[in-house]
Amino acid sequence: MKHVFYKGQDSTRPTLLLLHGTGGNEHDLVGLGKEIDGAANILSVRGNVLENGMPRFFKRLAEGVFDMEDLKFRTEELKNFIDEAAENYEFDRDNVVAIGYSNGANIAGNLLFEYEYVLKGAILHHPMVPRRGVEIPALSGSPVFIGAGKNDFMCPAAESEELRDLLQNAGAEVELFWHAFGHQLTQDEVQAAKDWYKKKF
Repeated sequence: MKHVFYKGQDSTRPTLLLLHGTGGNEHDLVGLGKEIDGAANILSVRGNVLENGMPRFFKRLAEGVFDMEDLKFRTEELKNFIDEAAENYEFDRDNVVAIGYSNGANIAGNLLFEYEYVLKGAILHHPMVPRRGVEIPALSGSPVFIGAGKNDFMCPAAESEELRDLLQNAGAEVELFWHAFGHQLTQDEVQAAKDWYKKKF
């Protein structure tokens, strides 16, 4: 997978796995990652799917309708990539925190839905519920931050609340942060995620 890796100044800090939104690339969230933790490794990945020329992490059939078969395949592909990257770049595979926005947050959420101990924690900006009616692995104590907009036309409030409940029911410690705007990533949301991260990691 196309990616960039920046070695952090402190090997005890998590490696931040950055996952962009639709139409983004592996450079989009690097500034965000450095804002959250300036001393951490950064592994920022580009999605392998193109939709009208725009990179994504998995296919969709329509707005908000995921191609479930492709989602499963691409989630496994991403998990395998993280495993390989940990070997290649010599970072602690058990200390990876995902930061995803929109489509990137959805595949980060699905990593948690599919695999036990795949992430140490996650910051999900404007995610949807990746899959329903599935058994989620035990996430006992896993810290998850969800950033949501009360006027997000792509991701209604009920969706954010449902994702929180599903993750909490699997044992995750979830903080749900609201702002009054739409699907965009606001400075308030970034600051809230940063404050949360400092407490958890």
